[in-house]
Amino acid sequence: MTKEYIDNNRQKFIDELIDLLKIPSVSADSKFKGNVRQAAEYVQQSLLTAGADRAEICETEGHPIVYGEKIVDPQLPTILVYGHYDVQPADPYELWDSPPFEPVIKDEKIYARGACDDKGQMFMHIKAFEAMKATDALACNVKFMIEGEEEVGSDNLEVFIRENKEKLAADIILISDTAIIANDTPSITVGLRGLSYMEVEVTGPNRDLHSGVYGGAVANPINILCEMITSLMNKDGHITIPGFYDKVAELSGPEREAMNAAPFNLDEYKQELDIKEVKGEKGYTTLERVGIRPTLDVNGIWGGYTGEGAKTVLPSKAYAKISMRLVPNQDSGEITELFTQHFQSIAPDYVKVKATPHHGGEPAVTPTDSVAYAAASAAFEESWGKTPIPTRDGGSIPIVSLFKEVLGLDSVLMGFGLDSDAIHSPNEHYGLFNYMKGIETIAMFHKHFAKLNSST
Repeated sequence: MTKEYIDNNRQKFIDELIDLLKIPSVSADSKFKGNVRQAAEYVQQSLLTAGADRAEICETEGHPIVYGEKIVDPQLPTILVYGHYDVQPADPYELWDSPPFEPVIKDEKIYARGACDDKGQMFMHIKAFEAMKATDALACNVKFMIEGEEEVGSDNLEVFIRENKEKLAADIILISDTAIIANDTPSITVGLRGLSYMEVEVTGPNRDLHSGVYGGAVANPINILCEMITSLMNKDGHITIPGFYDKVAELSGPEREAMNAAPFNLDEYKQELDIKEVKGEKGYTTLERVGIRPTLDVNGIWGGYTGEGAKTVLPSKAYAKISMRLVPNQDSGEITELFTQHFQSIAPDYVKVKATPHHGGEPAVTPTDSVAYAAASAAFEESWGKTPIPTRDGGSIPIVSLFKEVLGLDSVLMGFGLDSDAIHSPNEHYGLFNYMKGIETIAMFHKHFAKLNSST
């Protein structure tokens, strides 16, 4: 009956997601602060309408957290759903084929900022809950913790979970903020990389100078910054920061073989990205480079004059944002310190440098021998007709390791997006198939998790 309810309410579920996607809940930009709260209120009302016993907006020093719950029977297992309603900035707007907060459906996909990351995937849990509640099929207690700061580091979530451990007590945490291999090849993410995110500033002269009068006599901070960044990685794609690899967990030969057994077509990968060749750390495959190896990437760089036309200026300052993805055993605080020390040490005397950490998070590996993983696998098998493949994701969900530390709970990462969904990029989208199939599979997870717990 639950699946029938989901099928019968397909258009309603899509329309409600579209209403949520219209809200520009960009947590990184203060001008959207009111919209972020508006999205929190939408999530709160959606939980109440779906049948939650209670749903409340919990204030933090930043954006609010929405908490909701439905306790069917204290003797039943409890699932804590985590997700986020905030989204990445949509810039550059001119690269979108349609406005990022005016959702459109094309080729059976919803195009909007947040469609996949993470509004669409988070909202699946509310709709699955609604379907189970409406058909009297709730086999577990369910709690929801939906935050508004994931895209800026979840700084206030740690305080919330430490102060609300009893409220958040559960048996497992269920998260949909990852991807599957393909729509005909389901997978479950069992590993996530951590993150250290930095902003660097290089200062030369005390003011912008005329590049004709001073060019060639005074160091240009943009040129120097580019040289410094280039030196952070050698020709083999190996990061040159001393101590960076000291604690990297190396996988065994059989583990690497198993990882590379996952379906992957390199030619299709390159074609989809419109590149002639891939590039990365020497000695590792593409799957390994994005799953089990650390990285360093420049996410943005600026300085001087970037407006229309020409201005012959030798700039006073240059800036860059740099992110490092981390793997098991690496510590984000330690890597941040190593980066800071090294970046300052390679600065020439004719410039001053500053390195400022923004946010970070720890890598995480989740067990595949747990009741929860077995329930997730059974749910995919029932819904998709295939056994899901365990994979490691190149992205980061910093809160996963914190959940384990503070609440003592493992997480199941049941994502339904695709790597081609353009998250964090213009024209982000989410397949209607993935959205509806995700709702169905989540409901089946609840059923199998209750069944397996009752038999242990």
